[in-house]
Amino acid sequence: MSSTPTVVDDDGSALASFRRNIWWGLAGTVACVLGFAVGDWVLDPDVPAGLRALTGLSTAATIVACGVLLARRIRNEAPSTGWLVTAGGAAAVAAAVPLALGEFGIWSIAPAATISVLVMFLPSRRAWPVLGATLVLLPAVGLLTALGMDEPHLGHAAWMPALMVVAFGPAMLGMLHGWQVAAQLDDARRLAGQLAVADERLRFAADLHDIQGHHLQVIALKSELAARLAEADPARAAATMREVQQLAGDALRETRALVQGYRRTTLDAEIANASKVLAAAGVEVLADVDAGLAASLPQGPRSLLGLVVREATTNLLRHSRATRAALVLVPDGAGARLVIDNDGVRPAGLGSGPAGLGSGSAGGGDGTGLVSLAERLDAVGGHLSWTSEGDRFVVTATVTG
Repeated sequence: MSSTPTVVDDDGSALASFRRNIWWGLAGTVACVLGFAVGDWVLDPDVPAGLRALTGLSTAATIVACGVLLARRIRNEAPSTGWLVTAGGAAAVAAAVPLALGEFGIWSIAPAATISVLVMFLPSRRAWPVLGATLVLLPAVGLLTALGMDEPHLGHAAWMPALMVVAFGPAMLGMLHGWQVAAQLDDARRLAGQLAVADERLRFAADLHDIQGHHLQVIALKSELAARLAEADPARAAATMREVQQLAGDALRETRALVQGYRRTTLDAEIANASKVLAAAGVEVLADVDAGLAASLPQGPRSLLGLVVREATTNLLRHSRATRAALVLVPDGAGARLVIDNDGVRPAGLGSGPAGLGSGSAGGGDGTGLVSLAERLDAVGGHLSWTSEGDRFVVTATVTG
C-alpha cells in the first residue's frame, strides 16, 4: 500500500513575501531614480523657486501614484481611475517643466516610469507595442524641443528618453512576468497536492469496492436462497445462513486489513516522502539514514519512528519558516536514534505551541501528535523529546531493537 500523500501548506507566506519583494523592487526603483535624478535639479538655487516647488510636488505625486498602481497590479486589482489621472497628470507636469527649461537629461524620467507602470495593466501582446511606440515618441519630443531651442547637443536630447524607456519598461514587465509565473506555480503545486489526495482516495475506494462488492453480492444471493428455503428445508436454510455469517466475517476482516494497510506507516517510505515534500517546499534537506539499521528494527518501533517523521515534517511545513532540515537515523546502543532538525522556528506568537512548532498539534488525541507519540514510545521502551534553541527546533526519538 502506498502512503497517504502530504499536501504542503505554507499559509501562502512565501508567496506573500515574494509579492512584497516585487513591489519594493519596482516601487523602490521608481522612487530612487526619480528622487535622485530630479532631486538635484529641484534643489538647484539657480532654478526659480516656484518651478522647483512645482516639479518637486509633481515628482512626489508621480512616485506615490506609481507605487499605488504597482500594488494594485501585483494584487491583480483593476487600476483606480483617480490614481491613473494622478499618475498621468503628475508625470506630465514633472516632464514639462524641466523640458521647457532645456533640462533634456531628466525630463523623460517621470513619463517613462509612469508609462512603464501603466502598460503593466495591459495584456502582453499590447504592452510591448505601447512601449515600442513610447520608445519612438519620447525621443521625438525631446529632439523636436531641442531643435526649437537651438540646442547644440541633439543626440543627448534623443538618446536619454530612449534610455529611460529601455531601463524602465522591460524591467517592469519582466518582474511582473516573474511574479505571475510564481503565482501560477504555487497554484499548480496546490492543485497537484489536491489531485494526489483525490487519486489516493479513488484508489482506496476502488480497493474497498473490490472487497465489499464481491462479498455483498454473494451475501445477498445466499440470503435470498435461505429465505426461500426457510419453510421447505429449514436445515439447509440454517446452513446457508451460517455461510452468510462466515462471508460477513470474511468481509469484515478483509476490510480491516485494507484499512490497516492503508494506514500503516513505514520508516523508509516516510523518510523518502518527507525529503521529497520538504524539497518541493524549498527546504534544503540533508538525509543521513542507515538503511540497514532501518530494515533491522522490529515492525513496532520502525512504524513509530515513521509516525515521528510524518508528524515532525507536518509541523515543520505548517508552523515554521525553515530553509534547511536534517533527518538523521543512526545506531543508539541496541536500538536506533532518529533526529529531525530544522532552522525555521517562528518568533513567539506566530505559531502554536513552543516556538510555533511541534506541540501545536502534539496534544491531539489521534495518536499522531508529539505528546501522544512520546507516550507510545515510552510504552515500548523508547523516548521522544523536542527542544527549541534560537531558530532551531530539534525532535529526537530513540527506540530499542
